[in-house]
Amino acid sequence: MEKQKGDFMGANWIVCLVVVIYLLAMLFIGWYSSTKITSNTDFMVAGRRLGPLLMAGTLAATEIGGGSSLGVVQNGMSGYGLSAAWYIITMGIAFVILSFMAPKFRAATVKTVPEYFRRRYGKSSGLVTAIIMLLPLIGLTAGQFIASSVILSTMLGLSYKLSVIIVAVVVTVYSIMGGLWSVTLTDFVQVFLIIIGMMAAVPFALSHAGGVEAVIQNVPKESLNLFAGYDFFGILSLVIMYVGTFSVGQEAVSRFYAARDEKAAKQGAWLAALLNFIYAFIPTVLGLIVLALINMGKFSADEFASVGARYALPILAIRTMPAIICGLLFSGVISATMSSSDSDLLGAGSIFANDIFKIFLKPNASSKEVMNVTKITMVLVGIASMFIALFNTQSIVSILMFCFTLRAAGSFFPYVLGHFWKKASTAGTIASLVLGTITVVYLEHVSKGMLFGIHFSQAIIPGLVAAFFGFMVFSILMPPAKEGTELAEEADD
Repeated sequence: MEKQKGDFMGANWIVCLVVVIYLLAMLFIGWYSSTKITSNTDFMVAGRRLGPLLMAGTLAATEIGGGSSLGVVQNGMSGYGLSAAWYIITMGIAFVILSFMAPKFRAATVKTVPEYFRRRYGKSSGLVTAIIMLLPLIGLTAGQFIASSVILSTMLGLSYKLSVIIVAVVVTVYSIMGGLWSVTLTDFVQVFLIIIGMMAAVPFALSHAGGVEAVIQNVPKESLNLFAGYDFFGILSLVIMYVGTFSVGQEAVSRFYAARDEKAAKQGAWLAALLNFIYAFIPTVLGLIVLALINMGKFSADEFASVGARYALPILAIRTMPAIICGLLFSGVISATMSSSDSDLLGAGSIFANDIFKIFLKPNASSKEVMNVTKITMVLVGIASMFIALFNTQSIVSILMFCFTLRAAGSFFPYVLGHFWKKASTAGTIASLVLGTITVVYLEHVSKGMLFGIHFSQAIIPGLVAAFFGFMVFSILMPPAKEGTELAEEADD
């Protein structure tokens, strides 16, 4: 494996040059974006000036990450087959559903989800939400660092740990320079690199396999079944999980806050859904091609056995593609993971600075002070995520699934229904946050999916049920002192 990496680097220095230029371009965009920042609102929500195209690009790029590239290729070749595409298709369905709520999200004119909770339900709700949402962002960032580093280490022949350090430094630096302006502009470039890079890989991989018919003949028949790996309940669970986490996840919902107006927010969600539908089958097909090549004897699973099946895509590229195409693919996959990790970093920094530092530690902090604390927090989260990535190589998709579920379960109903239901109360919100989080943690780490004798493959369903029960019961038993959906006023600096 190490010899192959070294041979590849020596023979294909053009590929390395392409990716180095890409990384430098991301840093340049970060610097350029920093010249456009004049306030904390500019840094956190891009001055609330994003149109539909920028909205769509940054939304899609944020959610198309390591799980949607390396993870789906891995699933496509290891049992899921064609049905691995549901992991991404359901994201698109979630964006369609969210398009109907997007105008409400934009109209709230907040910077973070915990800010909405604070202004709607009081400081205690805001603090609990901030804590619940801050911690998973570290795991999400680490998951994306892992995926980026897999590609970089394979491509350059570097050690995995050195690759983690390089990725962490590049992402953190360009993210802290320009905030959401930087993240949005890099995302817009990255989403096209992701789609074009992966699409360019397909014909070369097919040619190496001998064409479509050869692939079909050398994979199990069930691999071509769109429902082989997911039944209806599994698909529904993914949709529910994505709707829940995209509604309350800071890295996603901040795009709605940053939209130019309510119309742009809705149109951006529709366009993001379209991009997901287009992209869904590309990594899935690549996974099937890898499986066919293994069954033909043209591609040995032993080549990546020592490091895991997540190496399947980069090794396929090394074996089958010209240098330029390989460099484009690598840049695209690195784009996928970096475009998610930069958003997670910004989300973590924004929540700590806007909802903990400014509210509880220094209420009279200026806009510049809050922005500086945001940047410092992003650096600290980047370092923490780097260390997690250095020593934790769990399945990328598993990391993402748990973090998505953890934060979505308790906060979904108070956040979404809070825009519509006048009787939603602080007591109901705290009950929802606590019950939803406890249920998810119990199912994921204590009972291994068992609850009352029933096995749940996705903890999000019982987590949402418990949260909804707590939210409704306590809101009715302990109603708000004043009914209404209006938010308390705060300065928007």
